[in-house]
Amino acid sequence: MTELVVTAATDGGEMLADAARVGNKFARQEVLRRAGFRVPEFFCLPAAAFDQALDALRPSLPAEPADGADRAEVESWCAAAREALVGARLPVTLAERIRKEFAAVAGPEGLVAVRACVVPAAAGADDASGAADAPEASEAIGEDSAVDPFAGMSDSFLYVDEDGLEDAVLGCWASAFNPQAVRYRTLRGLDPLRARVAVGIQRMVLGTRSFVAFTRDPRDGAVLRVVAAAYGIGEGVVQEKADIDHFFHDPATDEVTARTVRKQWSMGLPEGAAAGSPALLPVAAELAEVPVLDDGQVREVAELAAKVEELFGVPQDIEGALTEDGAVHLLQARPLVTAPPTAGTAPAAGAATATATAAATATAATEDPGTAQVYWGNHNITESFPGVSGALTFSQSREFYRRSFADLYRRMGVPESWVRDNAHRLARMVGYLEGQVYYRLDDWHALHGQMPMFELVRRGWEQAMGITGPARGERRWAAPAVALALPRLAWRSALHPWQVKSFLRWWDRQMAEAETIGDSPEELIAFYRRLWERAGERWGVTLVNAFIALVVLGAGSVLLRRWTGEGPQVLVGLMGGGRENRSLEAVRAAMGLAELVGAVPELRAAVLDDASDPEQLWQQIVEGQHGAAVGDAARGYVARYGDRALHDLKLEEPTPRQRPWTVLALIRPLVRQGATVAASRADEQAAARKARERLREVLPNPARRAVLLGVTSLARDLARIREDTRFCRTQLFGLSRDVMWRLGAELARTGVLDDALDVADLTVEEVIGAFDGTGTVTDLRALVALRRTQRERWAKNPQRPALLGTPAGLPLARALPRASAVGKAAAADDGLLRGIGSSGGVVRGRAKVVLDPSTDPDLAAGRILVARETDPGWLFLMMSATGMVVERGTLLSHTAITGRLLGVPTVVAVPGATTAIPDGAWIEIDGAAGTVRLLPPSEQPEDPEESGEPGESDATALTTRTAPTDATSPTDGTASTEKGDRT
Repeated sequence: MTELVVTAATDGGEMLADAARVGNKFARQEVLRRAGFRVPEFFCLPAAAFDQALDALRPSLPAEPADGADRAEVESWCAAAREALVGARLPVTLAERIRKEFAAVAGPEGLVAVRACVVPAAAGADDASGAADAPEASEAIGEDSAVDPFAGMSDSFLYVDEDGLEDAVLGCWASAFNPQAVRYRTLRGLDPLRARVAVGIQRMVLGTRSFVAFTRDPRDGAVLRVVAAAYGIGEGVVQEKADIDHFFHDPATDEVTARTVRKQWSMGLPEGAAAGSPALLPVAAELAEVPVLDDGQVREVAELAAKVEELFGVPQDIEGALTEDGAVHLLQARPLVTAPPTAGTAPAAGAATATATAAATATAATEDPGTAQVYWGNHNITESFPGVSGALTFSQSREFYRRSFADLYRRMGVPESWVRDNAHRLARMVGYLEGQVYYRLDDWHALHGQMPMFELVRRGWEQAMGITGPARGERRWAAPAVALALPRLAWRSALHPWQVKSFLRWWDRQMAEAETIGDSPEELIAFYRRLWERAGERWGVTLVNAFIALVVLGAGSVLLRRWTGEGPQVLVGLMGGGRENRSLEAVRAAMGLAELVGAVPELRAAVLDDASDPEQLWQQIVEGQHGAAVGDAARGYVARYGDRALHDLKLEEPTPRQRPWTVLALIRPLVRQGATVAASRADEQAAARKARERLREVLPNPARRAVLLGVTSLARDLARIREDTRFCRTQLFGLSRDVMWRLGAELARTGVLDDALDVADLTVEEVIGAFDGTGTVTDLRALVALRRTQRERWAKNPQRPALLGTPAGLPLARALPRASAVGKAAAADDGLLRGIGSSGGVVRGRAKVVLDPSTDPDLAAGRILVARETDPGWLFLMMSATGMVVERGTLLSHTAITGRLLGVPTVVAVPGATTAIPDGAWIEIDGAAGTVRLLPPSEQPEDPEESGEPGESDATALTTRTAPTDATSPTDGTASTEKGDRT
């Protein structure tokens, strides 16, 4: 069946990217939309719809001129066809369908732009099979092609409402036979009778300023970005009816120069009109001498044009608009034609593209690639992979992201064909930047952008990922499209609890199966392959949870703000309490073991004695020399929680499963503090009770309070699931570590490697390939030596920014030295560092800046922990601290959740905290307001210790903890409990 209306959902968007059906203009827009550019939503009537309309009118038209007919006869027939199309009516079913799609794109009261595009006459469906990836490769002679743009030949209709939609479509079809188009095609040696038109219907962007930009100087092809801009919509620039400023951006120097004029006229919708044709409008007097764009906006537009050029591989001519909020929207893009074609000299389809591509490639090899950037971020992935990671860890993390997110997209309704076609994006969701694991953000934007529901959480997700400035993605779905996706999200949410339970049961079975695996390489490799294949079919459930949690938290914050005027801090307090998650169970199991150890005086003394041999002492414990209860608890802890440790996703790092005696270092501060499971649970419950009391104060309406409590209960459940599944992820990597280390031991035993842990500098496939015959390197020892030297060199490098950009189009080894930080933390006028308050209470104390999480937990006792990021393995450091300040994280990050569970005031997402706060400095943090303040000497204790670390005797003196006293600072139970009481 012929599709007469094509949307992004039709055939997974493949038809919308097919230039043979919808024309180069709209196929290219679909490619841009998929690539993450901010392209307004649109749908198309392909050329097949035009064919049907014209065929229906042919009986009433004069006989079609024969081949070789004179120009007058051809022009007469075209004029009759044009008149017939203008006077026609759309079939009822087609008219109803486009009204339905209109509502989805623009809303019932919205406006659209309706544009025509002449479809390449020489290209068939097969010719455009590659359009989804690179339309330029399949373009024949047609509007907006690389060969000839056919500029101004077809009609466009702007500010079209639903009532004017049908006439606009017919007008676009009729423009196939506009006199100027007929004559131009004749001049170019093309048959005017064979013209076919596709129509694009696109949400109208109400631009306050518009531009046309070229990635090369159109006069001579020089590498210079040229921007022409005017107030109002783009027709004023394209038709040269508005007063236009010109800007020139040199990508080699980043310099911007301008040639501005006095602006008197712009183009737009006349005042008071709801729809209709644009008109000339006077420019406000105060704007007449002001450049249409400032230098920063010129650079932003130039960078946008450069990114489009990077995508298509040839110089580009783009059109766009800036809306009142400053957002830049990309409306059209076409290959830049720097010299007009002449009659009879049109190259064969694709030849011009090949020439331009070759020229662009040669230029790229000798010139600076310009301002196009690839953006990288590790704002929260460093929770999992801090510092420099080995090749084994990176290869495993890459596999994890590839498999788990493919499963997420399938579960969220992204077509399977699209997921397959974008396997290259899934394979590079994480990158390896001189040993540090980073997200490649353009691929994340492109992949997540396939889910309409993503628009509901985009802002929160970007905050969680630390994405700001030009690294932010483009909105890709209008509100109506998002609304249409809500039933799927509701259904997915309803099924979610059952699916999570099923996932956890399945995972526990995998852990049980792991206990039965033998030692032979064949069995280990088969188990590993089977485990990851199964995980790839199920792990998307854990990511769906994160998606739903962001939606729920966003909804709760909106309701709280609307009903009480309060920020999210109240919501944070309410998320405490509830059933224990698996991560907290691990902490409390350690507490329980510490209690048992503390109850045996000689064992307590031995654990606290730094001179004790931990391996020997552990052996005594598990053999029952200090009592059966302690021995059982110690063995049980390692069996159940032995994969949880610092850096527990880094496969080169040992965990208690490989080094069980390291548990003693983890529980030492708990033994010293006398921490108990009962006290921990009591603190948590008190915090939750205080939060509910605070809610009663700020929201006396019982019905609304019940709604908010229901939302926070759901958020608490989702947070518990997050920690449960993160613990499963720890175990997944733990099983992988165990397999790889055992294979490494066999490689060392047989002399292939010097040491079992040399596998840290091999990839997973290289380790397995050494056994199953798929490896390509036989001298693994030399490869390990090379990578180890490289890794050790990288470990000495300064910390890279959490968000950075590298020049596009270069090998990473060449691009990384040119990397630049993106976004800077704004300095506060009041001297406060600000972040996200994630666990309430106010605490004063000395800062303990921790850059190496292997720091002895005793050194954090009685201090406020300050770190770049944390992961689940930091739990024991956290438990020793009186407060936490972390540079990265969100309300749902591990740090935030742990702070609430432990009753420790916590502020996350504090940019530059580890450099702004000196180690040992006296600070005050407000875990509700999300502020950190360095205390002046007048507010510090009169006799603080000037050096040394706080110990058991002075932890209480060094820390004061108070409840917020003003009405705007919500409190929780942690604020009324002195942390010093526990030390």
